[in-house]
Amino acid sequence: MFGQYKRIRNLYEGVLTGKGLTYGGSLARTEATGYGLLYLTEEMLKCNGKDIKGKTIAVSGAGNVAIYAIQKALQLGGKPVTCSDSTGWIYDPDGIDVATLQEVKEVKRARLTEYAAKRPNAEYHEKKNGEHGVWSVKCDIALPCATQNELDLEDAKMLVANGCMAVAEGANMPTTMEATEYLQKNGVLFCPGKASNAGGVATSALEMSQNSERLSWTFEEVDSKLQGIMVNIFHNLDEASKKYGKEGDYVAGANIAGFLKVAEAMKAQGIV
Repeated sequence: MFGQYKRIRNLYEGVLTGKGLTYGGSLARTEATGYGLLYLTEEMLKCNGKDIKGKTIAVSGAGNVAIYAIQKALQLGGKPVTCSDSTGWIYDPDGIDVATLQEVKEVKRARLTEYAAKRPNAEYHEKKNGEHGVWSVKCDIALPCATQNELDLEDAKMLVANGCMAVAEGANMPTTMEATEYLQKNGVLFCPGKASNAGGVATSALEMSQNSERLSWTFEEVDSKLQGIMVNIFHNLDEASKKYGKEGDYVAGANIAGFLKVAEAMKAQGIV
């Protein structure tokens, strides 16, 4: 797409992101959504007097978001024990081994049965309708990173029964409305994807900044800026929830903070 845009417009701009590193792409873009999810989750826990270190984490999915969420969770001291694809899911009580997962999914493009074959204590479960999948595993934190509406009301009930304290969305709208409301009513910290999975688009904006400056930042520079953005996003929605009488409701906080940002820009520019 970028090549054709450049050919038709005769312009070399940052308007299309996710480019290859040799022609204007950004380091850390691949990892950005998964890393960003964990940065926000860590901040959400911290602001509620909790810590990610030592916590058991259930993750769904086995694509970019899930793999790098698992990687960052491990770096932050958490213990992710699950992942899934379209045919089944893995429970690894020793903690998911990222190198093995990457070899299976990114190099071989294989099914998770191959992960189980390489890890003696890992259990492979075939996907079956009506079963809770990764959400049946006892966990402290749940990170749905696979697909829309993957976490329903029955899954939410299972998570609450198993003592889950936080859910943050890595995919786009992976939690149904009924499940979201149930989690919130039962005291589970819940952050919607419009905030928690913003790391990808945030890093696309960082890619555009690099293109404008004709610079290429190091991985560490991009990662550091991403962390700052995600921490700031959480504080914006947290403050909005408190200001408008919805303290602790991060769905309302994210909606209000997002709406106000757009509305204030429209007012300032005379659109409304």
